[in-house]
Amino acid sequence: MCIVLLSLACNSLDIPPLSTAVEDNERGVDNEKQGQTDPAIDVDEAIALNPQDARAYINRGNAYFDLGDYDRAIADYDQAIALDPQNADAYYNRGNAYFDKGDYDQAIADYDEAIALDPQDAEAYYNRGYAYDLKGDYDRAIADYDQAISLDPQDADAYNNRGAAYAKIVDYDLAIADYDQAIALDPQYAEAYYNRGLAYGKTGYYDLAIADYDQAISLDPQDAEAYYNRGNAYFDKGDYDQAIADYDQAISLDPQYARAFYNRGVAYANSGDYDQAILDFERALELGLEPSEQEEVEELLKEYEILEELGQ
Repeated sequence: MCIVLLSLACNSLDIPPLSTAVEDNERGVDNEKQGQTDPAIDVDEAIALNPQDARAYINRGNAYFDLGDYDRAIADYDQAIALDPQNADAYYNRGNAYFDKGDYDQAIADYDEAIALDPQDAEAYYNRGYAYDLKGDYDRAIADYDQAISLDPQDADAYNNRGAAYAKIVDYDLAIADYDQAIALDPQYAEAYYNRGLAYGKTGYYDLAIADYDQAISLDPQDAEAYYNRGNAYFDKGDYDQAIADYDQAISLDPQYARAFYNRGVAYANSGDYDQAILDFERALELGLEPSEQEEVEELLKEYEILEELGQ
């Protein structure tokens, strides 16, 4: 019986991360357009004094939004819109509340209204693009990121997210170009380095991928996925020792990281250390893998246990 070189569970995380959050700086009408609600405003008192003041409902909705009480925030934005149907900020803020609830269709509907009322609103295009992105509608996401960038060419997040959308439709050249721009605008942007590393890895430029993961890790040393994917790049170069070292680090940061255990097991197996491979595969099974990966690991374990019995 012979053992062939194994493949990784995945050469990289399948989905490049988007920028960390929707542009959810809610807009209190009494403040700067992108400013936070003034904590000094007693919104309940303001509404009691003037129940027809849409601005007061927006501000109270913003306060509920900050508390994570999205249903009450939405109720207040509803009231603001009923009182002032031309208020773009009320639609935008309600869209953000629906977004954070995971109701992307309703969020998109509200961003549509906000954009119709204010076609120069870069953030509304960005957020609508983000919602389309999370729904898997990458062409519409890219179109909205295009518009956001045309209105605000200094928005590094928009370039990063558009790059991630291009990566999802396997256009890595355009993805890399967008990550380049995001990094040029924000040289401390760890996610953009990480995402560019993914794209370089997908196109076989493992040394460039490793250099980007190095930078991402230097900016965010607690990022288990950066270690994991750098390990994958080393694996693809045939450097199993360095791959194992990176999987070690990923696991130390995230002890529940099933794929890191799986891939470390693969690296151990390809290095001839079947005992350690078996331990890692067993741990990966305990933590849970995708069904197809689960079946593959179970078959590998059977094969290695036979080898152990034969003393090979």
